[in-house]
Amino acid sequence: MSAVGVSDSGLKQAANLWPAHRTVAAMPGSLPMGGVVPMTPVHAFEESPACLRFGELHESPVRTDIALDGSLAFSIAPVVTPSEADAIIEATERFGYRDEAPGIATPPGMRMNKSVHWVADDALLGPIFKRIGPLLPAEIDGATLQSQLSHRLNMYRYDDQDVFNRHTDGDWPGYGLTNDRREMVEWPRLRSCLTMLLYLNGPNDGVQGGATRLYSPTGLWVDVTPQKGAALFFRHGFGPGSVLHQGCRVSGDVSKYVARINVMYARI
Repeated sequence: MSAVGVSDSGLKQAANLWPAHRTVAAMPGSLPMGGVVPMTPVHAFEESPACLRFGELHESPVRTDIALDGSLAFSIAPVVTPSEADAIIEATERFGYRDEAPGIATPPGMRMNKSVHWVADDALLGPIFKRIGPLLPAEIDGATLQSQLSHRLNMYRYDDQDVFNRHTDGDWPGYGLTNDRREMVEWPRLRSCLTMLLYLNGPNDGVQGGATRLYSPTGLWVDVTPQKGAALFFRHGFGPGSVLHQGCRVSGDVSKYVARINVMYARI
């Protein structure tokens, strides 16, 4: 027996729950207070971890529209189960959070949190899209909803006093992995139109603060409280319909975890 009372075979079995992971891309990463780290990694597991192979959701998700002076914003809950949310958090902590964010350009003092980017696969994101797809806009500005979420997850951890000050999200291409899972690749002819913020914990888990504040075109705002397993959606890109928003300050010993996932559209 080991010193903590777990057999060697038990330790090996626990380790096997999480395959090895590798860097599948490296790019400049911006730091919270300015400056760039040249080779900031984007990660992927060498194979899908069993705990990230999601199945059917036993509770039907419900969409709730948010009144924002005509701007597109809504929430859907539930999107993932508590155990699925916990598995995503554990995966990201295995990659390791950093001050720099790869491929993200933010001015000094805007993104004051920790980040890690990774590329998942259909085992995780396919079931999530199946749960939420019927509740998403079929068309935005002439672009048609695609049946895949981008596999690149931009993860953020808000520790004590962390904040993401007011900003708009840019639109992104979709990303996936090569067949051998060794490189991140860009999907052709697709662009995102919606940000999906998947909340992985919230006040019931001890998070203090951390609401997402959505600003209307008239300057009023709505605060959305993170709820574990729920997701917030809003229009993004650098057009007039993009929703200005803020990740409000977190305080206390419990970190807030959230995944930004891009909802993909295509112009035919």
